[in-house]
Amino acid sequence: MKVTSKWIDGMCFVGTTEAGHSVVMEGSAQEGQAKRGPSPMEMLLLGVAGCSSIDVVMIAEKQRQDIVDCRATVTAKRADDTPRVFTEIHIHFEVLGRNLKESAIEKAVQMSAEKYCSASIMLGKAAKVTHSFEIVETA
Repeated sequence: MKVTSKWIDGMCFVGTTEAGHSVVMEGSAQEGQAKRGPSPMEMLLLGVAGCSSIDVVMIAEKQRQDIVDCRATVTAKRADDTPRVFTEIHIHFEVLGRNLKESAIEKAVQMSAEKYCSASIMLGKAAKVTHSFEIVETA
């Protein structure tokens, strides 16, 4: 896996993956300008949200759960001093579907947290990572 980061101006960069997908990242916007993209630290949290959500959906579907949507909200706390690493990360899943079994969704979240989500497991080496979920029944 290989990615590149190219400086645009100020604290703005464009990150590009080996496959050619790009994203704008900005640490802080220049005075008078709107921020053009998430910060690199926000990108880390987005990666955790995406990685763990893929796991939860895939595992639940293998359990024949009728999921129609899965939303992950990631909240984090950072150290006050430099380096301002994450100290706590919480991932909350809102799983929407029909006749979802709580035990199946709980197992999917647990398997992601303990076995499959490389991003959250890696960050868990430096921060306390916790998980929760709720099920929303849809028609």
